[in-house]
Amino acid sequence: MVRVYAGRMRVRVLYFGVLKELFGTAEEELVAPEGTTVGNLLRIMGERTSNLKMETKMWQSTAVAVNREYSSHGAVLRDGDEVALLPPVSGGSARRKERHVD
Repeated sequence: MVRVYAGRMRVRVLYFGVLKELFGTAEEELVAPEGTTVGNLLRIMGERTSNLKMETKMWQSTAVAVNREYSSHGAVLRDGDEVALLPPVSGGSARRKERHVD
């Protein structure tokens, strides 16, 4: 059980992709100060990982959904919100395959 103190709120954070591996869990409950924004939460999460340049770029391009709707970094979180962190996905080939149509 997580205790919530005056001026604090609980948010449920869902991790996807590489973030799930980085944090070693698919979800967790965090206690944050009231008025925390999505951008603040991303900064807090980034501080919990190492300061590698690659990870900084990853956090900057991580999509965030609050209560299943995409959100801006300036959105203010509320007690009980569900925050999904969706890191950028890479894949495919860097080479383009040429096709000729006759």
